[in-house]
Amino acid sequence: MDDSNRIRDERLKKLDALRGEGINPFANGFSPSATCAEVHAGARTEAPPTMDQLAADAPRISVAGRVVAKNDMGKASFIRLRDRSVGLQEPPETPDPEAPPQNLQIYLRKDVAPETSWNIYKNHLDLGDIVGVVGRLFKTKTGEPTLMVDSLTLLTKALRPPPDKFHGLSDQELRFRQRYADLIANPTARRIFRTRALIVDHIRQFLRDRDFMEVETPMMQVIPGGATARPFITHHNALDMPLYLRIAPELYLKRLLVGGFERVFEVNRNFRNEGLSPRHNPEFTMLEFYQAYATYEDLIALTEEMLSGLAHALSVLDGRPGDLVRPYGEHAIDWKRPFARYTVKDSLVAVGGLTAAEVETTESLTAALVARHVELPKQRSYATLLVAGFEALVEKRLIQPTFITHYPTETSPLARASESDPSVTDRFELIVAGNEIANAFSELNDPIDQRQRFENQVKAREAGDDEAMYMDLDYVRALEYGMPPAAGEGIGIDRLVMLMTDQQSIREVILFPHMRPAAAASPASSSPPGTDT
Repeated sequence: MDDSNRIRDERLKKLDALRGEGINPFANGFSPSATCAEVHAGARTEAPPTMDQLAADAPRISVAGRVVAKNDMGKASFIRLRDRSVGLQEPPETPDPEAPPQNLQIYLRKDVAPETSWNIYKNHLDLGDIVGVVGRLFKTKTGEPTLMVDSLTLLTKALRPPPDKFHGLSDQELRFRQRYADLIANPTARRIFRTRALIVDHIRQFLRDRDFMEVETPMMQVIPGGATARPFITHHNALDMPLYLRIAPELYLKRLLVGGFERVFEVNRNFRNEGLSPRHNPEFTMLEFYQAYATYEDLIALTEEMLSGLAHALSVLDGRPGDLVRPYGEHAIDWKRPFARYTVKDSLVAVGGLTAAEVETTESLTAALVARHVELPKQRSYATLLVAGFEALVEKRLIQPTFITHYPTETSPLARASESDPSVTDRFELIVAGNEIANAFSELNDPIDQRQRFENQVKAREAGDDEAMYMDLDYVRALEYGMPPAAGEGIGIDRLVMLMTDQQSIREVILFPHMRPAAAASPASSSPPGTDT
């Protein structure tokens, strides 16, 4: 029997013993009056008495949390509790020796606590158990705020021990499969997801302050649209018809522009049936927003304001107010406005190392890319070669926030063609640290032009491009009712969180990322394949 199974068996025996003594090991109804952080904050505001000064009628505080440490001293014990408020702030580079720890210290004495509470502690309590405590606050000789226990209630008996408090889960794959255990042991993981929630809240408020309305659009669609990607396919039994998990909400959001909602946004889940990588997960979160009577130039300014403001908000949270430079791997990303800008064509010269002559014609560009060992696209045209060259020679070299504009019309089936040069579109992508973070353009609202572009996409699909778009006649019909001139943008929330929290893998910023199946469960197990027993 391995050590983990032995510990679990011992805890199961304690579970049976508790029930045999009439103690519910999964009690409910305990209501804490404060968090660990609030107790510490209150102690800083009004210094608690020493143990000798502690009065029997002192105010009672109730807290609840997980037991993360025990120090048994015979007829007394110190216990440390952790709740949702602990570990959310990055520890300072030079810790203040007088600052109290974030876990809350609990002091249990046999002559003070009720017999039932002492019995639970002495005979049944393990690391990882969740307890509710009622007590009076005092300070120890070292000045640490501590709760003198007047009663202790076992709220949840943990049958498995928490991960090692110093090393957590050492297997990275196991961290993602068992995120619950990772969050117990890893304060960095908790901070990442707390920061993620704050990032999404900041973006939502930023758009609401500018009169954007949050909406919800279908996640199961008859026709997948809004992006060039391979969809997941499912089947609706009652209607006996195939449905697609959405790859983007774009076409539905633009239908709302037609209907008169002139500023809309959605924080949405998208699904793309594609590979896994440090930057890709089949299920991911996007922000998409659309503004009538705006151009892509307006969205460049809006995006700079949004992301620079976000960096400022996070700098305040980190205790560095006004510092817009955030670390990302070996780089320091400066979110100060304005961001750099290049056209796709100009970037091949300014960043990619090609000459102006090499990017002038299809033939010269083909030769230049072959000479630099760039894989050529299946459908070779000047437009597709430009994009292939950009992705191979430029994108990874763009570290600081950079807008890339004027993508070819041929590769941008939903974007408005530039009036000064119809071969390119009024579109931009924002690239940071070699990753696409945002994609935006002035919207195509000409139904005749849109139908023709859909037809071109259908031809590309028939020629073997399984990521090309489908024909969406209902969307064309919507445009025939008249969509106001508008601009729209999508921002990858997961990649943005990676940048803002200095994480190199998308799995670090998604609570439950998709994984390859683990070893199949044994036939005797009732667990589904791919789970750990």
